[in-house]
Amino acid sequence: CLLGEEVRYDGGHKRDDWILNVLGTHVTWVPVCPEFEVGMGVPREALRLIGHPDAPRMVTEETRIDFTDRMMSYARRRVRQLEAMGLSGYILKSRSPSCGMERVRVYTGRGAPVRRGRGLFARVLMNGFDYMPVEEEGRMADPALRANFVEQVFCYSRWREFKEGRSSILALSDFHERHRFLLMAHSRRHLRQLEGLVTRANGRRPGEVLDEYGRGFFEALRVLPTARKHVISLQRISGLFGERLEREDRQELMESIEGYRRGLLPRLIPLALLRHHARKSRVPCVQDQVYLFPDPGELMLRNDG
Repeated sequence: CLLGEEVRYDGGHKRDDWILNVLGTHVTWVPVCPEFEVGMGVPREALRLIGHPDAPRMVTEETRIDFTDRMMSYARRRVRQLEAMGLSGYILKSRSPSCGMERVRVYTGRGAPVRRGRGLFARVLMNGFDYMPVEEEGRMADPALRANFVEQVFCYSRWREFKEGRSSILALSDFHERHRFLLMAHSRRHLRQLEGLVTRANGRRPGEVLDEYGRGFFEALRVLPTARKHVISLQRISGLFGERLEREDRQELMESIEGYRRGLLPRLIPLALLRHHARKSRVPCVQDQVYLFPDPGELMLRNDG
């Protein structure tokens, strides 16, 4: 329904223009409507969740027909299909009894409904994918959450390609180094943990190390970056140029970072300067940083320069 398909219970849709026309120019969509695909038809009687929020039943609002078992069976089958398709992310419909990611109404039979539920399909989906980025359209009205989701999607795509390719411990070390300052901008605690994991990886089974690294990597990315943490990443990168920068260039760079720290300049100013000097100086450990040189599509979608 977020793509404009008229599959909602009332025969309508919930088309989201940013999802369809902006994000859609950089991704290939796999449309899914659990209620329609499970055979409920359009239009159809509205659904609600009832019972305990941790294990609710899904029933029709008026006739109380229970679709729980049918939906769960469908969801497990559909999620296996989606896993085989190599998805890089998933956007759910907020507040839906099938697709809501969080705070879905659950009628417990004790007064007003509680907003503690998760849609049945969303529950199976999120349990089925270890750390694939999942978000719902309502939360992406927040620019920070939207940028974070976009970043996770492109990182997940790179991670998937990495695992399908030369996923040795040596290659993992290279992957980690390329994402070092991106991780630093999210969570230095996770960065230290991942650093230790890579350092002590020799002698362990590669598959085990990769799984542990993947979990920690995407846990880190789910921690929202802050201006203070961005400043640390920007300063650390600037220090890698050493004596390659002229005094005037170094001064300009430091002033731009300080301007960003004080809220006087957008982050794109110090980022642009760092990119310029990285191309000019050709410092390998800077040129390879995803923090400075993400995918062009990611850069455009994040809209932060």
